[in-house]
Amino acid sequence: MKTTVILGASINPIRFSNKAVKSLIRHGYPVIPIGNREGKIKGNKILTGKPKLKDIHTISLYLNPKNQEEYYDYIMDIKPQRLIFNPGTENQELIELATQNNIEVNIACTLIMINNHKF
Repeated sequence: MKTTVILGASINPIRFSNKAVKSLIRHGYPVIPIGNREGKIKGNKILTGKPKLKDIHTISLYLNPKNQEEYYDYIMDIKPQRLIFNPGTENQELIELATQNNIEVNIACTLIMINNHKF
């Protein structure tokens, strides 16, 4: 299965990052939520900071471009196969960096991708 990091996860149930975590779980995908505050989403602990991870298929971004800057090196170190820029997270600098590092870039909505079986 495609282990997915939700970068910018929130415990707030109206946030799209929260909905994405729940949808991934519902569809059987292993998910690792990372946010700036600890908490749980459907029993999955939200990690904080930059935890060491490996074998990550996808990172789905829920951070605005300014807040992504501190994660550039972290994302490249994880070496995901795919990086999803959800609406409002589009960032040309990170798109170019990902492309240079052979990371597939999708400018799309994770929730729609899951619901349309295109995840």
